[in-house]
Parts: sequence; structure tokens; C-alpha cells
Amino acid sequence: MTAEAAASDPDLSLLGPHSLLHEYCDDARWGMAVVRATVLEAAHPQIGAALIENSTFVAHPWRRIFNTLTSVQRVLDADTRVRDREAARLNRLHARISGVDAQGRSYSAMDPDARAWVVGSLFESTVELNRMSGRSMDGPELEILYAEFRAFLALLEGNADHLPATVAEFWPYFDDMIDCGLENTEAMRVILFELFGRMPAPPLLRDHPAFWAAGRVVAGPVIAEFLKASLPEEIRRRAGLGELPGSRLLARGVYLGSGVASWLLPHSWTRTDTVLGLLDPSRTDGTGAHLLDALQRQRGRAAALLRLISPISLDEPSGGSAARSADRFFTEVLDQTGDGYVSWPDLAAMAREVASRLDLDADGEERLFDAFAAWWRELAAELDADGDGRVDRQEYAAAASSLASPALVRVAEVLFEACDADHDETISAAEYEALFRTAFARDVNAGDQDARFTRGRFVREFLDFMAGRHGSAGYDSLLSQP
Repeated sequence: MTAEAAASDPDLSLLGPHSLLHEYCDDARWGMAVVRATVLEAAHPQIGAALIENSTFVAHPWRRIFNTLTSVQRVLDADTRVRDREAARLNRLHARISGVDAQGRSYSAMDPDARAWVVGSLFESTVELNRMSGRSMDGPELEILYAEFRAFLALLEGNADHLPATVAEFWPYFDDMIDCGLENTEAMRVILFELFGRMPAPPLLRDHPAFWAAGRVVAGPVIAEFLKASLPEEIRRRAGLGELPGSRLLARGVYLGSGVASWLLPHSWTRTDTVLGLLDPSRTDGTGAHLLDALQRQRGRAAALLRLISPISLDEPSGGSAARSADRFFTEVLDQTGDGYVSWPDLAAMAREVASRLDLDADGEERLFDAFAAWWRELAAELDADGDGRVDRQEYAAAASSLASPALVRVAEVLFEACDADHDETISAAEYEALFRTAFARDVNAGDQDARFTRGRFVREFLDFMAGRHGSAGYDSLLSQP
């Protein structure tokens, strides 16, 4: 199929390991395009409202990054069954996200115009990544890449009618969206002015909070300035984004520097999987292992030096087996969206994370969401003293013991059934790791290769964790780690 034909009538066979989109996904530099596109998406009123009220990107940004990569990899898998299953999962996930924003306007994650803007902004940001890196894309390459993005939209929507048919028609559409379709939303302001300044440590540095906090103080404002300078002029003007002297030069230098690095460094060092594996060693599959070992050694030395020279301790509580205080448990586990309250979107985020980890089918996902919804109804009835539809820290602390409830027991049982893939009424090491991405030996006696979780033990551990009585390496990795 020619690029012109694919653009007018997207062919889903354009997606896969052979595609240009797959090449970009495999390049860690594409992360800059993804972050820039996320800001543009957040400026869309429907997307911005959905992000603020339902997304975990503020409290759990690293989890969001890792899950997004996994989803894109599934969409670009060589097996069309994997691709179709992931598209169906994404549609079920988005169908559950809807509501009314602060201005009284309804929003839905299934809105076709909003979904088209997600795909369109990512395409434009990919082109901008190349341009700012000093690489000009020729006409045929641009057409093919655009056709692949439209095929991605068609995979989700069943058609690509809400994106223009050709690249030539796309640019007026993009300009019109920038001029008339976007707003200075709360979600965009959070990303630009707050997110990078309070970004939690990635898994690699979680045990060295002082080292991370010191680096974040310097890097956070620099990243924010770089990101603001990379946005279209009209967005910066409308949002009142002040521009520091040299910020545009900084942005151009970062883009050019990343392009040079990708040319000079071995490809294995600049792969997305390698970089994310460095950030989260539990995901490392051997690629870049020597680089990881070197970074870990240097990280430890730098953290030790900071502890010696820091007049004030920057250490933060780390996850472990000890019980959390009610306030800390509320913040780290229950408040998944990071808005200071617990409401249905927080519990829905927990259900989404479990369903994504286990790649549940529609029936399994429905049972899981129903169980979490019943738990939310019970929580609201017992803890929402002022009837505002959400639970604050004070309300939770006053009645935290009631979390060990019949509805929560049902959540634990449904979770067990979802995890027990072979239906033998026990959780094996492989089933355990599929859910927690954590070595089974951390929660059982070392060397006991045949150890398994029974239903009773699994439910008890879940209830103990959710009541804040005991920590768990597995549940921390699933629900509380950023």
C-alpha cells in the first residue's frame, strides 16, 4: 500500500515491529516528544479534566510511564491478537472515565475529538523532535509516519475520521486546535509548574532520597523551562508562561545534544527498554547490565557524600515491612490521584493497575471493578462524614479500622481469583510475579521453590496491608510505589 492510500484509508497492518512508529518507540529520545505531547493533550479541556480527576500521573508518574510503554509495545506487537486485545483493554479503560469538570462541562475519555488530539499532538511532537534535533523528514517518510498514527487511531476508534486524511491537511487542523481548541487548564499548569519539582524518585534511587532530592532541586526548574520553551508560541502566550533568557537556546541544545548522543552511543544504550531498565532495575533483562552496575556504584558513592555534607537530613520514609501511620498510608496508598482525598477515581486507579498487570479479559476486569466499586460504596457510607462524595485524611484517620470490611474481603477474593491463572486455588511464584513484578522469595522463605499462597493467606495479607497493619513488598510495588 502506498503512503497516500494508507493516509486516506488507514491500514492496521501499518502497525507492527516494521513501522517507523516502532523505531521511535524503541528510541529513548522519543520520551521528550511524549512529554511535550502530554502537555498539549493536557491543554485540551476534556483531556485536562480527565487527567486531573482520574489520572495517577501526579502521585505515580513512573508507574504511568512504565505502563504507557507497555501499552504501546502491545499495540505494535507482531501478533495482531496482542494488538487487538490491548486496543479493547484501552477502550474499556477509557469508557470508565467520564464526569463533569469545574466549569460544569461534561467530559469523556471516549470523546472522538479528544482521542484524535492525543494522536495528532504526539505526531506533531515527533516531527518537532526531529526538526529541533537538526533532522528534516522528507515528504514520503512524513506521509508514512502520519499514516501509522492514523492507523493507531483507527485501531482504537474503528476509523480515523477525526484526524485529517493527509499531512497537508493536518497542519491547518493543528494550528486551529492551538488557536481555538486548547485552554490554560489546571492539568497543564500542574505538569509545567509542579510535577517536576516534586517528582518522586524512580525505583533506582528510591533508597537514596537525599541524593534524589538534591538533584531534583536543580533539575526540576531546568526541565520545566526546557519544556515550556519547546511549546508553540500561542500556547505559551495564552498560558502566560514567562520565558527566562536562554530558555529557547536550552531547548535547542537539549534536542541537538540528544541527537548527537543517539548517533555516537551504542544503540543498546539509547533504547527505551534500557533506559527504563536503569530507572527500575526490576525490569532489567540483561540489556545494559554493565551500565546499570556502574551507575549503581556511582549512585551509592554520591548518596554517601551527600549524607556527609548535608546539614539537614533529606531522608524520607522508605517502603518496607513496618506498618504505616494512618496519614502516611492515606497518602502513599489510598490517594492514588494525589489530590488529597480518596474517592472513586482512586479505587478505580487501583483496579486499572491490577487489570493492566494481569492483562485481564473483559469479564475478569468487570468482576474486579465491581468489587472495587462495592468497596468504595462501603467506604463512602462509613467514612464520608460530611457527605461530599470523598474521604479526607481526618475522616479516614477517625475510622481507619473499618477498612477491614466485607467489601474489602470481596476485593481480596476477586484479586486472588484474577491472579490464580491456572485455577488451582493457590498462587504460584510465576502468578505472584505477574501481579507484583516482585520476586516471590521476598515474601516466602528463601529457597522454598515450591511455596505457594493459599487463598486464606493471600486474603489475610491483602487485608493487613489495606488496613495499614503490615507492609508488603508485593503490594508496595503494586499500589504505593510512584
